[in-house]
Amino acid sequence: MSALERVRSHIHPVVAPVSAAVIIAFVIYGAIFSDQAEQVLGDTRVWITETLGWLFISGVVIFLVFLLYLVLSRYGRVRLGPDDSRPHYSYLTWFAMLFSAGMGIGLVFWGVAEPIFHFVDAPRVEGGTSAAAREAMMLTFHHWGLGAWSVYAVVGLSLAYFGYRHDLPMTIRTALYPLIGNRINGWQGNLVDILAIFGTMFGIATSLGLGVSQINAGLNSAFDVPIGEGVQVLLIAVITLAATISVVTGIDKGIRRLSEVNISLAGILLLFAAIAGPTVLLLSAYVENVGNYVYNFVELLAWSGAYEGEGFLSAWTIFYWAWWISWAPFVGTFIARISRGRTIREFILGVLLVPSLVSFLWFTVMGNGGIHFQAEGTVDIYGAMEDAGFDESLAMFSYLEGLPFPFLTTLVTIFVITVFFVTSSDSGSYVIDMIASGGDLNPPVGMRIFWAVSEGAVAAVLLLAGGLAALQAGAIITGLPFTIVLVIMVVGILKGLRSERDGVSIHDVPAQPLVEGEGEAEVRTQQPAGSTSRDDATS
Repeated sequence: MSALERVRSHIHPVVAPVSAAVIIAFVIYGAIFSDQAEQVLGDTRVWITETLGWLFISGVVIFLVFLLYLVLSRYGRVRLGPDDSRPHYSYLTWFAMLFSAGMGIGLVFWGVAEPIFHFVDAPRVEGGTSAAAREAMMLTFHHWGLGAWSVYAVVGLSLAYFGYRHDLPMTIRTALYPLIGNRINGWQGNLVDILAIFGTMFGIATSLGLGVSQINAGLNSAFDVPIGEGVQVLLIAVITLAATISVVTGIDKGIRRLSEVNISLAGILLLFAAIAGPTVLLLSAYVENVGNYVYNFVELLAWSGAYEGEGFLSAWTIFYWAWWISWAPFVGTFIARISRGRTIREFILGVLLVPSLVSFLWFTVMGNGGIHFQAEGTVDIYGAMEDAGFDESLAMFSYLEGLPFPFLTTLVTIFVITVFFVTSSDSGSYVIDMIASGGDLNPPVGMRIFWAVSEGAVAAVLLLAGGLAALQAGAIITGLPFTIVLVIMVVGILKGLRSERDGVSIHDVPAQPLVEGEGEAEVRTQQPAGSTSRDDATS
């Protein structure tokens, strides 16, 4: 079978071409009519945040309540796989991989910028005060803590439960099986998978756009490279080419080792900032920040702007919830694939707590350190962003100027962001291709190349169509419909678990392909719950 024939035999005849056509149309439209695209994206974002912001907030509340219920219920003992299955990875290895999923471009981009913004321009207290510093860290933790990881946990739990325990195809449409049965092979399943592809595409493009703007800021700090759209589009092209090469060569070991080096460098950068910065303050702040977050957790979770802070929620909280939801198919798939054999209770507690605590540590060191420098006048981080038209990408490098060896740490930060860019694009193209091929765990490389290039193109178009505001609008617009999909996932998981309680297994998937038509590759016949045919899926 030729490479072209293999691609044709693996792609879904509806999901793949429809998704590709709409994405290509968006890229062409955004490139030719960038001013009009900026206006449309901006207007749509305003309408969604002002009219449907409550939906995102309510969705996150539902996800957390649902997960807490599972942890405390009898379902917490159910394994993600056959009853006799056991995890493939030790706790230490599993936690390390969860940590790697939690580390990314977003943490590096917002690590200093977000706490500084909330400190100077506090939404509910007087800015620049100790109360504002406390509130700044609490709000940052709110955006990057349990709420964010509850979104990923729902998708990961759905894929792992139905994929490993009931041996259903590991694609988003599978979550509908307890509700509509074999109709997941029809338009309903196609629509869900298309929404998942859009969400993943625009979620990753948002991160890539943030990353490349920060790389540009770092190059400006180290080598006086000008900051501008032209430079950033060129950087996207170069780094996307590197990601495409990694897809073609298939050097999994090389990419894995590069990622391990990257995580190590990020850890060293964190440790250096903690030691070179106000160490005692940071140690105390971490404990107090976590305590404040826990104490105010319910109030923050339900804060919807009915009485104050509506503008803040639109610009920050709702954007974050939409961004996490758009990323959910990507991160959820990764988490599912490394979690076979865990109990539901282990899975939920591990996914919610470990990455959150690691993120809290990162933001305490970078955020509290930045606030300390800003308050003491050591470095005017907010002023640097304000002078550049509130360019958040400058915050991290302004902060590094207040530490020893700023040139070296700037280079390390640029390298870390670049590798996150490459690995995110490579991994994201794999997940999108897996969805577009009906759950194939080994999708064709040719299509992965297409999706990797598309991610770079969408990121470039969003930057040309309004920079950060357009990136945020893209995440919010695509996250909106997928919020409904996640709520349906919650219902599907509950129905699947209750069928086990009642002693009734989920019916086997019929021996038919997920896609119809001659020449299509058949999807493996559904096997009984407890099958071990996917044992190698996490290897």
